[in-house]
Amino acid sequence: MANLTDLINLNLSDSTDKIIAEYIWIGGSGMDLRSKARTLNGPVTDPKELPKWNFDGSSTGQAPGEDSEVIIYPQAIFKDPFRKGNNILVMCDAYTPQGEPIPTNKRHDAAKIFSHPDVASEVPWYGIEQEYTLLQKETKWPYGWPVGAFPGPQGPYYCGIGADKAFGRDIVDSHYKACLYAGINISGINGEVMPGQWEFQVGPSVGISASDELWVARYILERITEIAGVVVTFDPKPIPGDWNGAGAHTNYSTKTMREEGGYEVIKKAIEKLGLRHKEHIAAYGEGNERRLTGRHETANIDTFLWGVANRGASIRVGRDTEKEGKGYFEDRRPASNMDPYTVTSMIAETTILWKP
Repeated sequence: MANLTDLINLNLSDSTDKIIAEYIWIGGSGMDLRSKARTLNGPVTDPKELPKWNFDGSSTGQAPGEDSEVIIYPQAIFKDPFRKGNNILVMCDAYTPQGEPIPTNKRHDAAKIFSHPDVASEVPWYGIEQEYTLLQKETKWPYGWPVGAFPGPQGPYYCGIGADKAFGRDIVDSHYKACLYAGINISGINGEVMPGQWEFQVGPSVGISASDELWVARYILERITEIAGVVVTFDPKPIPGDWNGAGAHTNYSTKTMREEGGYEVIKKAIEKLGLRHKEHIAAYGEGNERRLTGRHETANIDTFLWGVANRGASIRVGRDTEKEGKGYFEDRRPASNMDPYTVTSMIAETTILWKP
């Protein structure tokens, strides 16, 4: 094994200018990440310098076998924490050979919204809290749980420490450092309410970059769990019953919300979100109805309510925001398996562009 490790850790820049670029894209389910690598002359820092590439869409559920070619366009570059050196991870989106975005390409429409002058001038900030659950590979039962049985009830696990409370910290810490190395704006981690469940936060990031960063952070997490022989799930309610679900709370502010008098702007924005509650819920992740029950720190899926410091609300406004009369708010409705391109652009569209 030592020889294999030595080879994996070879520093290419000692002997060649060539780099390895790992092209990443989202597969046919909308949640499955795919990637493949190619050799390029490096170093490269601008995605515009990278060639477009293609993949077999019939094998990812994104194209028919008789016309299977899907073209991927490089959109954002990150340093590769696995291969290190000048090697890179490349977040891409997918198009037909004619240049039309394929149906699972949610980035294309999001980019249109974020480049709208009215949205761009508001400099929307996002902070996304990504919850996820680690599972044992063979049994698909939460990591650290007794096989086929349950641990003690929730209470000691949230931000807990100790071998009987925190399961998988080595994976979580590896992910944290790998994201910082990659250049992702990861702002923290914590153990969640259900044992074996964790959270990382990406942001504050501006516009579409928040979603590029979240997707690559998910990719890195899945690669690290692959090495560890553990499975990660983004299911919003992995264990039914008296256990917390998993969300992707999305914190949001605009330039005018962050300035004096911003609290009034926030209240108007929340009112607009309430008017479009059904459309947002429909786009906020599969299986969310299993999570948004009105219990376990959620608001019921059919009800829209907001409150200051209320974790049982659809939208939570922080005490600081209320006190300072400006700041941000948190949309608590998105599920852990939401597409950030859809959620972030929809929040911007509803609060900035939509005129009810």
